[in-house]
Amino acid sequence: MEAVQTKPASQAGVQELGDESFMSAADLRTYMDEMDMAKAMKEVDAMDRAEKARNELIKTLSTPVDAERLKEVKASLQCKLRSAAQRGVSELMVMRFPTALCTDKGRAINNSDKDWPDTLTGRPRQAYEFWRDQLRPGGYRLRAMIVEWPGGLPGDVGFFLQWGDAKR
Repeated sequence: MEAVQTKPASQAGVQELGDESFMSAADLRTYMDEMDMAKAMKEVDAMDRAEKARNELIKTLSTPVDAERLKEVKASLQCKLRSAAQRGVSELMVMRFPTALCTDKGRAINNSDKDWPDTLTGRPRQAYEFWRDQLRPGGYRLRAMIVEWPGGLPGDVGFFLQWGDAKR
């Protein structure tokens, strides 16, 4: 039978039991702190990437689409509406955008203010005008609502296109 061997105390608190090495409690706490720090750095990096992507989206959505791209959007919308109707759905979220594209950061939409369309800018404004001029006469309804609340504040707006009998 083998005897338990320990290394001299001069080896920074690391002891051996046979061939297995053990960390001291302080070393284990340091290791845990390093792991927590690495995890936090990954989360910060992910948040930075998300913020950069959000800023790029805001920049892109700030400018209306040209006539050629609008034609593609209309074709895509028509396909999505048919697919929704085949599934028996009478409402579809057709656009989602950050509240930064509203002049009041979404306050009017959140409060169901009758003048909420006046706060829209960029592509959301263009989408609203498309609904108003081309889809509303065909019986479609548009509902705008805040769909995300990061930190308890309005984050994203969703445009929902509805058709069929209006719910009473």
